[in-house]
Amino acid sequence: MRKPLTLLIGVAALATSLTGTAGAAQAPAPAPAPAQSVTTAAAVTAYDDTYYSPAIGKTGTALKASLNDIISKQTKISYSAVWDALKKTDEDPNNSSNVILIYTGRSQSKADNGGNVGDWNREHVWAKSHGDFGTTTGPGTDIHHLRPADVQVNSIRGNKDFDNGGSAVSGAPGNYTDSDSFEPRDAVKGDVARMILYMAVRYEGEDGWPDLEPNNNVNNGTNPYMGRLSVLKQWHQQDPPDAFEKRRNQVIYDTYQHNRNPFIDHPEWVASIWG
Repeated sequence: MRKPLTLLIGVAALATSLTGTAGAAQAPAPAPAPAQSVTTAAAVTAYDDTYYSPAIGKTGTALKASLNDIISKQTKISYSAVWDALKKTDEDPNNSSNVILIYTGRSQSKADNGGNVGDWNREHVWAKSHGDFGTTTGPGTDIHHLRPADVQVNSIRGNKDFDNGGSAVSGAPGNYTDSDSFEPRDAVKGDVARMILYMAVRYEGEDGWPDLEPNNNVNNGTNPYMGRLSVLKQWHQQDPPDAFEKRRNQVIYDTYQHNRNPFIDHPEWVASIWG
């Protein structure tokens, strides 16, 4: 008995449909879209319409000048007040009784601050002798570049410029030093770079303070310069802002100085200013 033509057409159509469905299921999935870059992700912040609005759309020297105007509006604190500020800005997210030390990464009791071996003290990431600004209120007390550090490691770093290479620093794995430079551990290389570049934008020879600038040298001595700029830019790219650094920036803004480090919020501005 011959089957009706309409039935044969229906069976053929069903077979074609099933074959197509199976083929689609076996086809390789499309490649995922590339992850959003740090630069792109940072291009939109909660402060672009308010805090950073005068700087948006500017580049180069115009951007640097605009950012200087913005971040120079700050509340200044005393050097003695820095102790308590660092206990908040650098608090261990896993232990509120401790702070995280910048070079060693060690979590240490907030109460262990002082000048004895094993204590933590206040590290000027932009060495205060580079421009001879000391610890009086101003760049010497700006907590955007002051961090808790192991006393002995802080002494080893001294006032050296930043660069790659050297011998391993005892008690601080991942840090290296030689006669004229210091290399911090990988996890804070970007932090160091962004602190140095913040200082270069914030202190432009106004307020009675020296004009701080990064350069590509080491052995800058008491000149108001800090190197090595080419390395700092590499570190900035290598170690993007993380949650700890972003939280720190927010605490400084909300509670203490009421200004921000723009290179944490907008990492792409480093290349815009320094190439």
